[in-house]
Parts: sequence; structure tokens; C-alpha cells
Amino acid sequence: MLPRSFSTPAAGDVSKASIVYVVDDDESMRDSLRGLLDSVGLSVETFASSQEFLDFPKCNVPSCLILDVRLRGESGLTIQQEMTKSGLRMPIMFITGYGDIEMSVKAMKAGAVDFFPKPFHDQDMLDAITQALARDSERLVTDKSIASLRAAYDSLTPREQQVMRFVVAGLMNKQIASEMHLSEVTVKVHRGQAMKKMTARSVADLVRKAEALGIKPPQTKTR
Repeated sequence: MLPRSFSTPAAGDVSKASIVYVVDDDESMRDSLRGLLDSVGLSVETFASSQEFLDFPKCNVPSCLILDVRLRGESGLTIQQEMTKSGLRMPIMFITGYGDIEMSVKAMKAGAVDFFPKPFHDQDMLDAITQALARDSERLVTDKSIASLRAAYDSLTPREQQVMRFVVAGLMNKQIASEMHLSEVTVKVHRGQAMKKMTARSVADLVRKAEALGIKPPQTKTR
């Protein structure tokens, strides 16, 4: 019988195409975690050092990292910082036999999702992994959506982008025409093209997409 964490459809769906990475210099701990994760059908990759993990090619699937906070010659907290700097984003769960409150606080403030003292309960770990993979799955969906929006925005001509920014600022066609020294007809054409390429159903939808991309309305003489 599978542990309850993987009995629901949502958790099962995530586990079918996800990877759990384990970095621990204790071979017995790596083997133990591999056995646990194998038992619930999760793909797992284990490493004895952070460098092995960092050098390993990562798949663009929901992932999480189980990281020993005290490795030989290096600190798990330092590895966490290096991952952040390099843009490697995935939920991290720390495990340690020497954990203390200060270390836990530092790890959690830096973005760790959980902190487990050894020995830990298998079910607690599986519950945390389920939540971490679901969280990373949501991140990947968001990243994909933003990438799609960015590609759509980049497909706009410079003038269409300028018109879009004015529309987002709340200007009417007549006001935009004055700002850009164009005819209202020309502005209307550019506005229509921008809306079409951005697949925006309304001005409000266009504003939401601009906000998601971090596009700020320009300063205008009409405001």
C-alpha cells in the first residue's frame, strides 16, 4: 500500500513526470532515500557532493532537492546561495543530524521549504516532497506563461509596443495620437494589432499581461 501522500490523483500526476534530487555525503542516507522514493514511483538522482549535483543536467520538469546541510568541506546553506545566484530554482528541503534553530531560520529565510533533523519520519518527508513538487509544477506553468507573453510582446513592432504602453496607461486613441504625433486612424490600427498579437480580449486583459511582464506605463503630457 502506497503512503497516503501519493494516493490522490493530483499527487500521482505530479510524480509521473518529476525528479527528486538528493545531495548527501552519507551513502547509507542516499540509498535509504532512493529506496523510499522508488517505492512511491518517483524518479530520483543522488549525489555525494554539491558539485556533482550542480554539474548534472537538469530536466525541465517539477523537481525538488533534498540537501544535507553539513557536507564534507562545504555547507548546504552556501550551496543554497549558489543555486539562487545561478538561477537554479527548485524547492529545497534540508536534512541534518546537527541542526539548530539558527541554521533552520537561515535556511527558511533563504527559501527552503522544510528542514528535517535526522532521523525523520518517512511519511513526513513524502508529504513535504509532494508539496514541493506541486509548488515547482506551479512555478513551471507560470514561467511558461510568462515566456509566451514575452514572445508575444517581442513580436510587436516598436510602434505597436509604444501604443500598447499608452493604452496600458489609460489613454484614449485621440490622446495617444497626440502623444505620438500620429493620426487617430493609425493609432487605431497599431492598437488593434497589439491587442491581436497579445491575444488580449480587452484593455483590462492587456493591462494584466503588461503587469505580468513588468511593463510600466510611460509618463505622458496628457496626464
